[in-house]
Amino acid sequence: MARLHEYQGKAILAANGFKIPRGRPASSADEAIAVAKEFAADKKAAEVVIKIQAWTTGRAGIGGVAFAKKPADVRGHAARMLAMKVGQFPVEAVLVEEKIPIEREFFLSFAIDDAARAPVIIFAAGGGTGIEERAASARRIPCDVNRGPLDSVVAEAVSSCGLSSPHAKQLAESIRKLFAAARSVEARSLEINPLVLTKDGQFVAADCRITIDDYAVARHPELGIEIAREFDHPPTALERVAYAVEQSDHRGTFYFAQLATAAAKDSKGLVGFHGAGGGGSMMSMDAIVSAEFTIANFTDTSGNPSASKVYRAARIILAQPDLVGYFGSGSGVASQEQYWSAYGLAKAFWELDLDIPAVIRLGGNTEDRAVDILRRMSELLRAPVEGYRKTDCPAMIAARFAELVAGADGNKWKPRAPRVPKFVKDPSATMLLVKSGRVWIDTAKWSQIRRAVETHSGGLIVDRPAAMGPVAALASEEFANKDSELLACDVECRLAGIEGFYLELDVPGLEELLGGAR
Repeated sequence: MARLHEYQGKAILAANGFKIPRGRPASSADEAIAVAKEFAADKKAAEVVIKIQAWTTGRAGIGGVAFAKKPADVRGHAARMLAMKVGQFPVEAVLVEEKIPIEREFFLSFAIDDAARAPVIIFAAGGGTGIEERAASARRIPCDVNRGPLDSVVAEAVSSCGLSSPHAKQLAESIRKLFAAARSVEARSLEINPLVLTKDGQFVAADCRITIDDYAVARHPELGIEIAREFDHPPTALERVAYAVEQSDHRGTFYFAQLATAAAKDSKGLVGFHGAGGGGSMMSMDAIVSAEFTIANFTDTSGNPSASKVYRAARIILAQPDLVGYFGSGSGVASQEQYWSAYGLAKAFWELDLDIPAVIRLGGNTEDRAVDILRRMSELLRAPVEGYRKTDCPAMIAARFAELVAGADGNKWKPRAPRVPKFVKDPSATMLLVKSGRVWIDTAKWSQIRRAVETHSGGLIVDRPAAMGPVAALASEEFANKDSELLACDVECRLAGIEGFYLELDVPGLEELLGGAR
């Protein structure tokens, strides 16, 4: 889930009618003092609270919340907090707010109840720290996905709080606004803790936490969410590249997370890991760890991914230095056509001139064809690539992988730019656009390779005498979405020793990251 900081969440609450304390984020001690001085001009709001902006609970317990009565006192608190780390995340901002006079506290939380397949609001007449211990006193308010919380249940919950009629009306309205705020950004959860009743009779959202549904992030660019992932560390440059690939191609799933950049002590080396399906991937990771390797990354391409997506995943995995091998293994019972994954891997391995061993288990539909593609490509590479089926257990192929690595004499992978045929980008070459890439055909060789290209492309590219060369057999938009079929054509031509056809697929940001190394 994508998480928002408190100040971002409060902006959403304010846009949906909630009152929030005056304040704003600061990324330096000087900025924090400037905010405090603004409040000091109003003697009624001289005291401020400074809070770290971090995805954690219990901020006060780690020194992440402090009060200051004078602007001069703010500097020390802000400087100390901005030097903190929460887990592996550095604190990059603090929120400086006016201190509000609290009369009572309440707890409000919106969430998606997976069991009921419906939204629910949790309400408690008492907020702040320790709410978990008071969970038994909380009320569940069912919500209609379109109309929001049920009025009768809201009224019953509010009536138990002993509030005056005007305050009870405000509280009931706050509960309804919570649903509206969550729905406005497609939140998976939205918690206000505490919602406070101030001494002057106003309900104010004193703190909040919001998570946005991963699949909704693309529909809400206004939130400025860079990556809809819950990493335990700030996103790496390679993770940013991978996330951009996922967002640009929704055919199947691609998840990439870096885990280690150096092998553990007494390890046999760093391994690029490529899974397919959660459960099978976990079992395969256990097998490779039991074989005494260190996993450099977790990658999952499942849900019937395109060959192009698998190709890009392999390119990203192989952008990591010092790997001793490439280990791919998934569920073994996948319904997706495994030959598409095999084509994607084969293209990446050839382009990068793979010189470390690879063991790939592609169990499921068309697994025999997938294994054969990898076997044939292995003959063109400097290192062995072995394909396995669903009947080959992860522990067995992990043991085989260890044998291949041991026979590689300590060779470690050096990331490099892909090798590209000389005719690519030549003015005389034919270029056809596909999704995030281009087909290149050596026009001078067209008469020699025409039959093979027409066959291996499934008739997507044909000869048109009037055009004096190859053309797409489909309208441009339809042809552009045939990138996987054209990738297969690229690989089959390569395996047949046919030069003159090449599919160029972009991986935005990757070449810049590698610096064009070869």
